Amino acid sequence: MDTIASLFSFITTPVSWVIVQFHTMYGALFGPDTGWAWGLSIVSLVVLIRICLIPLFVKQIKSTRGMQALQPEMKKIQERYKNDKQRQSEEMMKLYKETGTNPLSSCLPILAQSPFFFALYHVLSSIASGKTVGVINDSLLASAREAHIFGAPLAAKFTDSAADMVKFDASLLDVRIITAIMIVLMSASQFYTQRQLMTKNVDLTVKTPFMQQQKMLMYIFPVMFAVMGINFPVGVLVYWLTTNVWTMGQQMYVIHGNPTPGSKAQAQLLERMQKSIVKHGKVRSRRERNVVKQIAAKGRERNEAERKFVRGLGMARLTVQPDGTVAKGEPEVEAEGGATADSGPKRQQPKRLTKAQRQSGIEPVATKTSLQKEEPEQADKPKTAGKPASGSARQAKSGQRKGQQRPKHPSKK
Repeated sequence: MDTIASLFSFITTPVSWVIVQFHTMYGALFGPDTGWAWGLSIVSLVVLIRICLIPLFVKQIKSTRGMQALQPEMKKIQERYKNDKQRQSEEMMKLYKETGTNPLSSCLPILAQSPFFFALYHVLSSIASGKTVGVINDSLLASAREAHIFGAPLAAKFTDSAADMVKFDASLLDVRIITAIMIVLMSASQFYTQRQLMTKNVDLTVKTPFMQQQKMLMYIFPVMFAVMGINFPVGVLVYWLTTNVWTMGQQMYVIHGNPTPGSKAQAQLLERMQKSIVKHGKVRSRRERNVVKQIAAKGRERNEAERKFVRGLGMARLTVQPDGTVAKGEPEVEAEGGATADSGPKRQQPKRLTKAQRQSGIEPVATKTSLQKEEPEQADKPKTAGKPASGSARQAKSGQRKGQQRPKHPSKK
């Protein structure tokens, strides 16, 4: 870990400068040598970094949803070119380019804050070894070494021995209890964040390998952080626990206000919106207006939660408008397949013929749309004798074959 941290030594000076500035502010309140001053300085560093990473977080959300939507198409490409890996890669890149999706965008927040994480680790390791680093001089180094967070020194680790605790003037039991609690909290927050993403913010109507990968990561990441956490100093654990809590809160905010279409969170959001709109008779906020506008633009492509939302407004005699508002009027009735009632006249099916009609070759009579007079039509037809007509009618009813009939025997005439 020290070797990796040394690769990011170029950013050590800016990170140490930010920590010193926050320490100066908190030191005036709690005292310069207290754990509160140094601990809150690390927490403030995390908050500052995460605020700067908000645009990347928004890009990550869009990329993740784009990847979820592309999973069916990607699966088709993999099955079509399963024996040609080069063609498969070319088609994948073409699909990414056409849809404007970048698979690496979902990793941008983690990659962007990695240099700050290793730079902080390098700073705390230098403090533990008694070396000045960045803008931290000898006086600040001595202050940091004396700082304790709930009895655990800022630079102590879970794997440190009792001999290491002598130079920190701390108890090994206190250090291991505090670090163990922080490691458990760090892993639990990571697991909960991933779990709420899988259970609430995933389109349940599409089953893709992407969901299986996310489910595996939900269990792999907490275990990985628990194993790595025993080698982290207390200050780094404070950093990582703070960033996990920030990610969890940020994820909850996104799920509550801008969930993935087709997910459980979207159904809950539309249910809350429906109650609010029906109660007040109008759309009250810009966010709700944007949601209603998107639903109105989808038309027949609405998912089940969106159709339920439209039907709920229809029961209150409210209809969604293209501009994102609602208006009083006749409810929009949807058919079983999602088509609306005003999608056009239904096609009339021809009447089914009876067996006698099929055998006699009678053409089906078209359905009349208006009353027509039949008397002139009957008057133009030549009158025939009653017996042959009745005989042909009896033939049609009895189901006799068409064609020329055998002449009767002379004795029966």
